[in-house]
Amino acid sequence: MAKKKKDKKTSLPVKILKGILALVLVFVIGFFALAGYLTATEFKPSEYEGVAVEKAENAEKTVAAGDTLTVLSYNIGYCANDKDHDFFMDGGKTVNTESRENIEKNLSGIINTIKEADADVNFIQEVDKSSKRSYHVNEYSSISDSLENYSAAYATNYRVKYVPYPLPTIGEVESGVAIFNKFTANESALRVGFPTAFSWPVSLCQLKRCLLVEYVPIENSDKMLVLVNLHLDAYDDGEGKKLQTQILSDFLKNEYEKGNYVIAGGDFNQTFPDVQGEQYEVVNDEYFVPGVVDTSLFPEGWQIVSDDDVPSARLLNEPYNPESENTQYYVLDGFILSPNVKSVSVETLDCGFENSDHNPVVLTAQLEEE
Repeated sequence: MAKKKKDKKTSLPVKILKGILALVLVFVIGFFALAGYLTATEFKPSEYEGVAVEKAENAEKTVAAGDTLTVLSYNIGYCANDKDHDFFMDGGKTVNTESRENIEKNLSGIINTIKEADADVNFIQEVDKSSKRSYHVNEYSSISDSLENYSAAYATNYRVKYVPYPLPTIGEVESGVAIFNKFTANESALRVGFPTAFSWPVSLCQLKRCLLVEYVPIENSDKMLVLVNLHLDAYDDGEGKKLQTQILSDFLKNEYEKGNYVIAGGDFNQTFPDVQGEQYEVVNDEYFVPGVVDTSLFPEGWQIVSDDDVPSARLLNEPYNPESENTQYYVLDGFILSPNVKSVSVETLDCGFENSDHNPVVLTAQLEEE
């Protein structure tokens, strides 16, 4: 009778190796499946796209050469980056704020700040429409509904079905920039797209930055007041911001050459040449260090204005504590004015970073008479 052969036992090292290979295979399959999904659903706007101006019938104010107007710029940090929070990309720990109630509290405070400033035009950045990070609160609609005598326009610059990092993940994002305007503007605004500074696959989960442009007719003239809301790259290697600033410069100069009045403003994620003060010295260069706006891109007569009496932004490396030696301040928010627009004043409103990691900045400007 033949002897029954004994099964050979798989050694422990072989089992471990097989387990590791299986995990690697699952990871690779998962990565390419997710990358394929994000590639198929990637937000790919055209370089130039029309944007509807909503509630246009509410904006009845007119503007003429010689008039003075006010413009507010405010990065609202999607109503999550308030004084009590940090952010993982800035050296902090927080990915998403802890509750919908916190988003709504900050949104209410931001709306009150905008209403109290009562600017003619509001340039607002980091406005979420439907994002996991802001509990899918439609911040754009809430702000628009609260501003009765303003039209509203919105340009998406961040739309990703699922951002898979860090843990917990950021998840779905839909966010953008908005203009709320008391002046009667053309029925269609313009979205001017920037090229992305990131390569595949990182580009799949990055913002697709843009300008949001509105055109306001000047009374008794064929000229326009061109209003440009901007938010340039933050966490690139610096080259992206340089290219975006060049594109911005070319666009603004082209509008001015048509005879138009131009006011551009927003979050440059760069500081300005005239900013001074010990409070703006870099605390730790391992964190975000802004470049400086290249003023050589703007010919003589153009003005780049900001206010360094009060910081317009802070680093989110820790919850806000003005007494902490780790608190980093910046001036990142300001305006660019064409030679036919006079800067009367520019003031950063000291909100103590209560509801956002940025303070709003208000420009008072005069359109020079022809």
